[in-house]
Amino acid sequence: MTINQSLLLVAAIAVAAFLLLRFFQARRSAGQQAAREASEETAREAERQATEDAEAADAGHQAAVEAARLDAERQAAVEAARVETERQAAVEAARVEAERQAAVEAARIEIERQAVEEALRQEEAERLAVEEAIARETERQASEEAARREAASAAPVEPGKAKTPGQTVVMIADDSKVVRVKTGRLLTANQYQVLMAEDGLDAAQKIADSLPDVLVTDVDMPGMTGLQLVRQLRGNARTAHIPIIMVTSDSDQLRSEADAAGVDVLLGKPYPEEQLIAHIQRLVVRRNGA
Repeated sequence: MTINQSLLLVAAIAVAAFLLLRFFQARRSAGQQAAREASEETAREAERQATEDAEAADAGHQAAVEAARLDAERQAAVEAARVETERQAAVEAARVEAERQAAVEAARIEIERQAVEEALRQEEAERLAVEEAIARETERQASEEAARREAASAAPVEPGKAKTPGQTVVMIADDSKVVRVKTGRLLTANQYQVLMAEDGLDAAQKIADSLPDVLVTDVDMPGMTGLQLVRQLRGNARTAHIPIIMVTSDSDQLRSEADAAGVDVLLGKPYPEEQLIAHIQRLVVRRNGA
């Protein structure tokens, strides 16, 4: 082999080695590029998977949140329905109780109304009975007064001789119709003639027209009290001699004042009926000097 051939062979071998080196370098570069691309692809795939997982997790969270919201709304609706049911039940119970109380109150008012009506009927009946008794008593008094005047003119009482009950006129001054009627019946039952006055002023006016033999008067009367009436009668010479019996429930308290005014007898309430008759008889006898 010649030198040229050897050089050519060496050159060929060098070229082949260079080409082989470049081949291996290219292969290695391609492998590295493939590895990089595979790594990048893996990273991208991992990132995509992570993104998908994150999206899935977020979707699950949102679903859980939505489910929790829907459950909360459902529970709130159930609670609201329960509260509304209880409210309606309370309102209905209050309405029933109010109706019951209203019925009880209406029944009570009706009972009271009937009681008041019954009391008014009884009061009206009593008033009519009293007025009827007063009318009969007034008529009787007028008849007896006429008979008394006729008897007095026909047979005058002798001086120093006491009048009989039939000749004795007793005036009752009291603002209570019941007291006047009751006392009038007592005196009438004992044969006395009776005149009635509704109060002190009425008594003073009637005494000015016709003098009674005895005056029986109450203390507390409208217009003119019994004490004022007594003072007026004692201050007038024409009426100063009239015997006066004063009837009161405060006899101890008024005794000194009644004595100072000129009351002959202070009779405390209640008193025995025979005691009043005994005082009238004594005062009539004393007045006539028997």
